[in-house]
Amino acid sequence: MAFLVESFERIQKELSAHNVKLVAVTKTKPVADILEAYNAGHRDFAENYVQELLDKYEALPKDIRWHFIGHLQSNKAKYIAPFIHLIQGVDSEKLLSEINKQGAKIHRVIPCLLQVHISAEETKFGLDEHELDLLMKKMEMNTALWKNISVKGLMGMASFTEDNDLVRSEFKFLKTLFDKYAEFTMSNRAFSILSMGMSADYRFGIEAGSNMVRIGSLLFGTRN
Repeated sequence: MAFLVESFERIQKELSAHNVKLVAVTKTKPVADILEAYNAGHRDFAENYVQELLDKYEALPKDIRWHFIGHLQSNKAKYIAPFIHLIQGVDSEKLLSEINKQGAKIHRVIPCLLQVHISAEETKFGLDEHELDLLMKKMEMNTALWKNISVKGLMGMASFTEDNDLVRSEFKFLKTLFDKYAEFTMSNRAFSILSMGMSADYRFGIEAGSNMVRIGSLLFGTRN
């Protein structure tokens, strides 16, 4: 299914009213659909798999702001380090260190979000509250070691469920963590992005305080 222009315009208008950034999730979608969205004025797109992202990066305009939202393996960080706009799924200190290492090699500061495990589903990735706290303190105390990353905020995925109260509580929990670290800065780079909410639950994310949502099927139809 092609890019749904009317849905894009409606959602964009809704998000603009709340000052929320839309990231269009394009995994499995053809280049032609992404170009249609690009020609409609959109620039922030997201992929889950490194190879698919690399292929699309080569085929599409270079002013696209690419976000990586999947589980990134440390040994693949080097492939996207030169151009990625935001790595949203940093779920371990090991991965963060590798991104920092790759950034140093190419003299680039790479923006990241720390992914927090807020879901009742064990299959989802992310730091737990204790791991997040330890990592934040470590970065705060050793800023010189992390010169080539910029931790911009947090990302989380709620449970895939029809229990709306559960989803709301998970997003609310992530917002409390975000507020806890809102004053955190690394070399004067602001901790300012809270990415939560997808096609099925983005309104709950906005309700809880999200300022970035990741939407795919509402813009491009069901996944291939």
